[in-house]
Amino acid sequence: MLTRVLTVTIAAAAAVYAQPTPPADGPAQQTQNPSAAAPAPAEPGFLVETGTRIPLSMINSVSTKYATPGDRVYLETAFPVVVRGRIVIPAGSYVMGTITSTKRPGKVKGRGEFYLRFDSLTLPNGITRDFHATVSNLDGRASEELDKKEGSIKSEGNKSGDARTIAETAASGAAIGGLAGSVAGAAGMGAGIGAAAGATAGLVAVLFSRGPEAVLAKGTTVEMVLDRQLRYADDELDFSKVPPHSGASDAGGPLPSRKSTQPRRFP
Repeated sequence: MLTRVLTVTIAAAAAVYAQPTPPADGPAQQTQNPSAAAPAPAEPGFLVETGTRIPLSMINSVSTKYATPGDRVYLETAFPVVVRGRIVIPAGSYVMGTITSTKRPGKVKGRGEFYLRFDSLTLPNGITRDFHATVSNLDGRASEELDKKEGSIKSEGNKSGDARTIAETAASGAAIGGLAGSVAGAAGMGAGIGAAAGATAGLVAVLFSRGPEAVLAKGTTVEMVLDRQLRYADDELDFSKVPPHSGASDAGGPLPSRKSTQPRRFP
């Protein structure tokens, strides 16, 4: 009987030690499926991120005096864009834009304004990307004003110029009237009448002339901000066969036009 009990006990102990040991939690368990934690491979090529600002130079001029919706605007990049140490958008790349809306300045009030949208960018080797982008800044020399909220480019106001025109014609009228009055023995009255007549002539001239046009002249610098990513493959960035760049907008154009402030002759 004792022999049978010992035999059963030994058999049970052998069965317990024969069971496999469960794997411990930790790095050893995670290595069973290494592909599950591997990061996704990065997409090849070079990416110009949304929000990138690119300085451009005007190749042609735009003025509210002549521009109409749908007119094309031509520009070129003034500074290269670099991604991971590689020039992706060289200086001299071409940008094409469109005038989407325009309004001339009024004769009594209202400023000239237009809206400019950028549509495409062409690298010097001919690779082209279509997109929509807007103006984010203007040349510091420009008298035009950029409404960043609405995206419009507006001409300067001319209240001071109008006041100067009236004052100049009034002064001319006073001088002429005073001279005529002195001959007749009433210089003061003549000067007053002449000043009133001159002011009236100046006011009429102001009312019948438009305010300053909104102008972006050839050579003016504007800044474009991208509204989407631009991706280029490595073989699209081969510029070895591109001739040296000669800027089409190098010749400085006139600064944005202003309303004439030349004194008007009286009468």
